This record gives sequence, C-alpha cells and structure tokens, in this order.
Amino acid sequence: MPYFLLAQVVVGVAAGGVNALDSAPLSLLAYAASLPLVAATALVGPVRPMSVVAVRAMCGVPGERLADGPARSWAARGRASAWWTLHLGTGALISGMTLAVPPMAVVLISLPVVGRLRDVRLGYGWFATDTDPYVAPLLGIGLLAGVVLCAAGAGRLLARMAPVLLGPTAADRLAAAEERAADLAVRNRLARELHDAVGHALSAVMLQAAAARRMLERDPEFVREALAAIEDTTRRTVGELDAVLGLLRDGDPARPDAAPAPTLATDLDGLLARTRAGGTTVTAHQDPGPVGEWAALPAIASREAYRIVQEGLSNALRHGAGPVDLRIRVRAGPAAGPGTGPRPAPGPRPASGTRPDAAAPRELEITVTNPPAAPDGDREPRTGGGRGLRGSAERAALLGGSVEAGPHGDLWRLRAVLPLAGAGVGGDR
Repeated sequence: MPYFLLAQVVVGVAAGGVNALDSAPLSLLAYAASLPLVAATALVGPVRPMSVVAVRAMCGVPGERLADGPARSWAARGRASAWWTLHLGTGALISGMTLAVPPMAVVLISLPVVGRLRDVRLGYGWFATDTDPYVAPLLGIGLLAGVVLCAAGAGRLLARMAPVLLGPTAADRLAAAEERAADLAVRNRLARELHDAVGHALSAVMLQAAAARRMLERDPEFVREALAAIEDTTRRTVGELDAVLGLLRDGDPARPDAAPAPTLATDLDGLLARTRAGGTTVTAHQDPGPVGEWAALPAIASREAYRIVQEGLSNALRHGAGPVDLRIRVRAGPAAGPGTGPRPAPGPRPASGTRPDAAAPRELEITVTNPPAAPDGDREPRTGGGRGLRGSAERAALLGGSVEAGPHGDLWRLRAVLPLAGAGVGGDR
C-alpha cells in the first residue's frame, strides 16, 4: 500500500490533478508504476532473510530449500528483488479483491430478497444491482469462489517460486559448508581434548586406587604414593577440564591463569610417573636426535605428541597386561632416506632451539607396545579402535602424519609418525 499510494499521487498529478483512485485505468497505471519502486527497495540486504521467515511460516517450504542470512552477491539480491516484487504485486491484487469483491457478492446474493437494493446503482457491468435478480445470487457466489481460487492460486505460485528466487546460491552453499566444517572441527577438537584428558585421568585413577587397595595392608608407603598420584592426576585434570570448558563459551577469552596445554618437554615425566604409580611398569626410551631435546620441537607437534602418548598409555592401562614399552624418537624423514649424506660425528647435542641439518626432513615417531590382556581377565578387551584412537589419528592427520594401532606379533602396538619438516623444527608454531 505505501508504494501504491505514492504512485497514485504521482499518476494523479501527471493526469491533471485528478484522484487516480476514481479511475480504474489510472489505478492500474499507479499499480504498474509502484512495481519498479518495490523492486528497487528490495535490493537492500535485510529483504531476503525477512522474506525467508515469511515463506517458512506461510508457504510450507522446507527450510533447507531456502537461503539463510542476507544476500551476498548482486545476483542473489536480484533474485530476492524479483521475489519481493512478485510477493507484493500478487499480494496487492489479492488484497484489492478481498476488499472489493465480498461486499459486492453479498449485495448480489441479497438482491432477490432486499428489493430496495435495485433502486441503488452499485457494481460494474454484469456485477451490478440492475442485474436480473434471479441471476445475481449465482454471480455473487461466483465472485466469492473466484476470490478463493485466486488466493489459493497465488499461494501455490509463491510457494513454487520461493525456492527458485530465495534458494541458496553456490556462494551460500559454500559458506554454509565452511561454517559446518568449522563447527565440526571445533566439536571434534573439544571431544578429543575431553576424551584424552578425562579418559586418561579416570583410567589412571582407577588403577592407582585398585593398586592402593591391594597393597593397603602390606605396603603403606606404596599406598601413600598412589594416593599422592591420584591427587596430582585429579588436580591436573580439573585444570585441563576447566580450560576445555572455557572454549565452549562463545567469546570467552583465554584466562591468564588457565593451565597451559601439556607438552612432551614439560609434562612427559609427570605423565610417566603418574602411570607408574598405578603399579604398571613403563620403560621409556627417548631419543630427541638432531633436535637436541624435546623443548626444541615445534609447540604444536609437542602438544599433539603428548596427547598421542597419553592415549597410548591410557589404552595400555585399560586393555593391556604386563609392562609397557614407550619409544619416542626423532628420525630422518622418508624424503631424506638412508644414504643421502654422511651421518654427523658423535659429540655433544646441540643447544635448545638450534636446527642442525635444518634442510633435512624429520619425523617424530612414537611407539607404545605391551602384551594384550587375557580374554577372561579384569581388563576391558581391545576392539578395532575407539574414540581415543580416532582422536589420535585426527591429531596426527592435522600435522600430515599417521597413526597405526593393532596386533604386532604377540604384542599390541600403537605407532604414530608426525612430520616435523613442515612444522618448523626449533620453532614455536
């Protein structure tokens, strides 16, 4: 109506100062003149999301067939403008019909009963009070049926055109896919962190408590060490859990007092001590190789390697029996291969942060092996791989590496390889 009223004023002035509403041709001309105004104002961004809300509520169109958010391109804005024009143009016609037709239909239907209506000149053409009174009711019913059919037809037309004009474009689909991928990546990251931190802690605490219960009468000193390990494990896990829960809050900034992410350099010894406190024998072979020490590893590689080691030890505690053999070493990558150059002469290891033979690709290899538990034992039987192993594989894949887990002779082995060449050995990426 605002567009139409503005256009009829302009048309009336252009026609010599007449009222355009008194003339059917001028009213139709004002209606036609209002459509370009509708199309122009529909090019603004909020029109499409507003139209999508109306279509979902009134046209029964499935939500996945409509785009979300403002139009991102001029092509999408043009389609939204076409929809807006069709919607308002069709709606104006139906609105005009519902305002004018029902009263006239009532007059025609009442014409045989109310004789005085014949003395008043109302209507247009056949649909007027001078029509045959026995035909007038049929014309009135026909008018009402015509309004109903037009309204239903307009609704069907709009419902069919909505997905065409308001549907997602290629850019909308790409943006939606990127948003879903980013959301899935965040959810997977949080799931990995929660599983690795809490899952390992629960496994370690369970075994430490069980060992303390068995040794309660025979070795009080061992019990005290086990209880101290339980206290340390739970304290660290609460800090890690608090850091992960902080990520769940949108816009929650990193707390200055939040526990830093564990790494090989700072937390591997504590992880081994807490694992051994449960009574499990863990033999660790560490060989930083050319990088000198674990502190020289890239930060991201050190963090992900720690989590993979943690998952390997957690699996050994839950599903294995007997001693655990842990091997962590930096070796030459496949691109370097054996025989590509002379080996460095033995001597003191380089200081932290140095990069000897930086051009040669390096790999961090992690291997955790231990005997599998007996099927009738008190440990959980191993399966083909649970959430923890999938999480470790995802961590390795982020760095371009891989994880293998499964039987290896009479043992169960988890082996991970993390490339270091692209991660900047000696850096803090």
